[in-house]
Amino acid sequence: MKNENSLLNQLIQAFKILPGIGEKSAQRMAFHLLEKNREGGKNLAKLINESVENIRNCTECRNLTEEVVCDICSDEKRSKKIICVVESPTDVLAIEKSGSFKGKYFVLMGRLSPIDGVTPHDLGIPKLIEKVKSSDIDEIIIATSPTIEGDATSFYIKDQLNDHKTLISRIAYGVPMGGELEYVDNTTLGRAIQGRREIN
Repeated sequence: MKNENSLLNQLIQAFKILPGIGEKSAQRMAFHLLEKNREGGKNLAKLINESVENIRNCTECRNLTEEVVCDICSDEKRSKKIICVVESPTDVLAIEKSGSFKGKYFVLMGRLSPIDGVTPHDLGIPKLIEKVKSSDIDEIIIATSPTIEGDATSFYIKDQLNDHKTLISRIAYGVPMGGELEYVDNTTLGRAIQGRREIN
């Protein structure tokens, strides 16, 4: 019977907190570091610790950054009149790689899910609504994933801004239903941004 309190077992269990990593994958990672790349393991531990301590949410868009305001929000060349609302920082990376969007972002860090207890407040939606109503913004592009929760989030934001003049659009679905943005290829994602539509 293995010692559940051993350092080795604790290391294996620690890897399992990562998405998609089960017992076998966690074991492979742990043994690889210990058998073949201890220096890499030390560097990984150092970077994880520094990242957890120093990376925070941008005060403007909620994206991850080491600064108070992220590089995208502080870039004066980007349009302030159009905001793309996404679920996660990985969605920002995906859209940026497509090269199809030159405005600003708002990162929800999730999507509405009453079953899981995720509320509009958890997603910063009140802050988004206040930002839109207090600024000269021409368009909100909602780029939530085409899932039930993503749709619910999109419709909720639209409903909160019904009495506002800002155009609200949703990215077109070259993006497959039920898919996650981070797994969509750059060309498809670029076309989806360009083919966005107004939410009625």
